[in-house]
Amino acid sequence: MTFVEMTARDQLVPADPVPGLALAQVDRDAPLVTELLARVGAPYGWPSASRTPEQWDRWFAQCPNRTFWLLSFQDEPAGTVVYDLHPGNEVEIEIFGLLPEFVGKGLGGSALTLAVERAWELIPEVSRVWLHTSSQDHPRALPNYHRRGFRTYTTQEGERG
Repeated sequence: MTFVEMTARDQLVPADPVPGLALAQVDRDAPLVTELLARVGAPYGWPSASRTPEQWDRWFAQCPNRTFWLLSFQDEPAGTVVYDLHPGNEVEIEIFGLLPEFVGKGLGGSALTLAVERAWELIPEVSRVWLHTSSQDHPRALPNYHRRGFRTYTTQEGERG
């Protein structure tokens, strides 16, 4: 796994905006949340692709400050962003991904820009925005993170669990 971070808002290198791409908060209890997470994660073997209702309950309970956001493109669901708020004013992008039918359409850089901009706005005085990726994720994920200004701060053996 590779962990990347930004420690200042001005480290973000925005991608060109894509008209019609938007990010909006979704209620954590909305059925759309688990559906999106399962569909986004399925091609990569993420745990979200096969969680039971009980496993979902435990995952939601792990982080009560977890917030859920819908990426939409031309008013159609296109992906999701999940943020975990941590002590020390840190924001983790727990999940970022596009639905399979939107991958390869040139949305990733702009979608990540929206996600990072929102991360810096979620709480007052954010000190760090971070996330992790694995070799099981889309092969363009880590290069996209680096192009947007994230820097790798550690790696570890093992994959998403």
